[in-house]
Amino acid sequence: MIESRFHIRRAGFALDVGEAFPASGITALFGPSGCGKTTWLRAIAGLERAAGGLCRVNGETWQDGETFLPPHRRPIGYVFQDAALFSHLSVLDNLKYGLERTPAERRRVSLDEIIDMLELAPLLERSTEALSGGEAQRVAMGRALLTSPRLLLMDEPLSALDAAARRAILGLLEKLREQLPVPVIYVSHSRDEVARLADHLVLMEDGRVTARGPLGELWVRPEVAGAHGGAASAVIEARVEGHDEEWHLTRLKFTGGHILTARAERAFGERARLRVMARDVSITLERQSGTSILNIFPAVVEELTELSASQLLARLDVGGDKLLSAITRKSASALGLAPGKRVYAQVKAVALL
Repeated sequence: MIESRFHIRRAGFALDVGEAFPASGITALFGPSGCGKTTWLRAIAGLERAAGGLCRVNGETWQDGETFLPPHRRPIGYVFQDAALFSHLSVLDNLKYGLERTPAERRRVSLDEIIDMLELAPLLERSTEALSGGEAQRVAMGRALLTSPRLLLMDEPLSALDAAARRAILGLLEKLREQLPVPVIYVSHSRDEVARLADHLVLMEDGRVTARGPLGELWVRPEVAGAHGGAASAVIEARVEGHDEEWHLTRLKFTGGHILTARAERAFGERARLRVMARDVSITLERQSGTSILNIFPAVVEELTELSASQLLARLDVGGDKLLSAITRKSASALGLAPGKRVYAQVKAVALL
């Protein structure tokens, strides 16, 4: 586990947190600007010295009442919003700087591995001043990973990038999660980034934690989904089971059954993450035939939450996975919806993240 406890007071702001994160996968600190996400990340890195704080990673104490390891002695990689590369060094030399910080016996990744994983080969001889924003962030990620960190900290690394660069780096971060066993704490206020990347989610507001848990469970809680309003959605983990070449569809398996999406270039057995918007899920009492909707699943109503005077949000259990459906109060009344009622969920659209 990654344990941290900090109480930091400033004029007009207080951070008061104490959490234990899984030492695997990606944990997202998610909340509005100014809620304390970056301050917490900097405290874990040792860049904010909080009296009486605690930071312990897999049983190794970095900070407590008697110990305080300075940042350079903590085995972390840190990727900032600004890539913060050394402008007097080439891309290759920036990468080597990260590698040479780590004694040979502690290196867990090679220079060639990182160059290949982050697709950096065409950039190696370039000056960092000649890089685009997305290229610079890839180099910053590579430099951080080449320190062979036991923990990777990422502070809104995509916030300054355009949409195309964000998509490219999100794909690389997914690859990182699959190929390198480095736990990541990822700061963001972007719902899309969090839905695509996070395994574990910590919600923050005004310097405090308001909720925490696995992404798939927390994302559909009423207090979270309701706050997203028209963007409320569920996130489902699935695996590719095959492709229908005639109709250009991909078939995926999840705990609730099988789901069809538009044809995706994914290999058989590959992990996939799906997002289903609440507005794209309708509810019926009987399984429909003669419909254009391909994805229909038996479900059980778990909870109904009021979104507005006219609309409700229904949380549905589909074989252990959760879906949300945004429906009118009139429809809920006509269907007699209540917790425990058995229904069918009709999914009109699925996004492959």
